[in-house]
Amino acid sequence: MYPSPSTPAIILFLLIHSSMASTSTSSPCSLSSLQTATSRYLIAQSTGQLNWLLPFLSPTNFTYLENLVPLNISNGSILALFPSGLKVDHSRTAYDVPNCASYTELLVTTPSHPYQIGTQLHLSPSSSGTNLTSSIISINSIITTNGDLFFNATHTLHYTLRENWSPIPPGSRDSRAVLQAAADAYYDVFVNKTVKVPWGKPCTRLEGGYLDADGDCDTDIPDVTILTTNRRYVIDETLGVVDVISNFGILGPDSHEFRIVNGTIRHIHSMTLCSPVANCGLEVPAILTQDIGF
Repeated sequence: MYPSPSTPAIILFLLIHSSMASTSTSSPCSLSSLQTATSRYLIAQSTGQLNWLLPFLSPTNFTYLENLVPLNISNGSILALFPSGLKVDHSRTAYDVPNCASYTELLVTTPSHPYQIGTQLHLSPSSSGTNLTSSIISINSIITTNGDLFFNATHTLHYTLRENWSPIPPGSRDSRAVLQAAADAYYDVFVNKTVKVPWGKPCTRLEGGYLDADGDCDTDIPDVTILTTNRRYVIDETLGVVDVISNFGILGPDSHEFRIVNGTIRHIHSMTLCSPVANCGLEVPAILTQDIGF
């Protein structure tokens, strides 16, 4: 297991990181405001102290969703469930400045309560700089744990740490339209098998903790019709990332995060809620019962 920094160290790092961002932008909100809001969300999740977050929620139009179900953030949410917080072993965030949004993947490998969490956070368009009073208008999380599709947080962490999600050089970045089109093609092929998905090589597909494609992702696409509805996008041109939270056909609440380079898909991370049937009625791959090595 990888060592976890202390809570004070996490808080100091996140606050320093968010304060270093530039506040100048022509967009409706700034990168620094998104970084500060996301940092506060991460601190609240890792400490169990909602006061890091509550003063910055809009009092008039804030919504909190877990697995597409509205909840009271202070009573019953995963943010309030653990008074001492969750030990977050890994997090990675994409920032969508034009859309005033961020997406963060969190991995918790604690044996008693492991989680894979994907959270989209949205700010009001007037948010700027680090003045975030009442500017967070929605937090939308997909939360998976034991019994959800191919879940194994330790396996997910192992494979995630092997991947490259670093910033793409400015001259090589794809446009928002190209990035969204690549993600949409992936979803659309489940309805129309003639759709051309821009697969890159090498490409990996990590479904929960199951690496079901390693090198070539144009394999094992189910020969069934799965209609994805209510797609909610976060797009980061700097990282070549698109996250989509949606209703994934018969499977239900879902997040798919794509890493796209030169218009082609290179990494896919998915997390899918399974309810009421464990693993959505599918056989659990034998490798997920094995020790991954740390």
